[in-house]
Amino acid sequence: MGYRTIRHAGLKALAALTALALPASAQAWGFYAHTVTADIALENVRPDTRAGIERLLRASDQLGTPDCDLDTLQDASVWPDCIRGEYWRWGYTFAWHYQTEPITEEYSARKNCSGLNCVSAQVERNQRILADESLPDVVRVEALTFLVHFIGDIHMPLHSGDLSDRGGNDREADYGIVPGLNLHWVWDGPLAERAISEDPPIVRRYSAEERAELAGGNAADWGRESWQISRDFIYPQVFGCDPCEGELPEEVALSQEVLDRSIPIARRRVLQAGLRMAEYLDTAFAPGPLEVEDSRR
Repeated sequence: MGYRTIRHAGLKALAALTALALPASAQAWGFYAHTVTADIALENVRPDTRAGIERLLRASDQLGTPDCDLDTLQDASVWPDCIRGEYWRWGYTFAWHYQTEPITEEYSARKNCSGLNCVSAQVERNQRILADESLPDVVRVEALTFLVHFIGDIHMPLHSGDLSDRGGNDREADYGIVPGLNLHWVWDGPLAERAISEDPPIVRRYSAEERAELAGGNAADWGRESWQISRDFIYPQVFGCDPCEGELPEEVALSQEVLDRSIPIARRRVLQAGLRMAEYLDTAFAPGPLEVEDSRR
């Protein structure tokens, strides 16, 4: 079953309902939030960047993934999740989607990233590949998909959540009347979709002043932000205690008050992901060599 380009008009309610029906492995911040970050990016990139993206996507058939559509940037934003269905071919990429860290210790983007097998390293790596015009288009279009997807992943706070519970995957959480989910999936799917679907519309052209407030930074900065949200907000709010003060329960019911406080944070992270994606794409498609800096601190 391939991922199809999501047309948002008239589909908000359907997306929210479908999110509750899909298993966690099919979600990964992908059914709605990833495509919205791509929409935001397309609204805010330079015209030459948009043209470069369209040209590269013409090489997508060479990747040999007929079950995973790759015609638009929206498709690209969920393609790395779609290929999870072929573990024998793409299993080496699965560790690239996250970078869980102990929330009881100081954050470092170098932790749990041996051999660049983490999301912060892969954001920077794939931007560098995308920017290298000496490489074949098929190599660069693959890098494009990973770049836009991983910029989304690194902004979902629990992709940088606690190492001990795999970013909330091992914490059972009831979402309203829906029991038996887990904390990670709630933030991945229904909570993010609810946040995006609220007015005013999140997909538009943003001013230079708005971008200055919301964008900027590098992958290490974004991972640290997500980790801090997990440590300072998600775990304390959900469990009602400091996560550094002993064992947390394995099961929890998310109250409406917690959900209401979580929605603005989820919405801001989607918006930041889209605007920062636009910046990284503009840099990758800019003339001249990409200046490379190891951002992992």
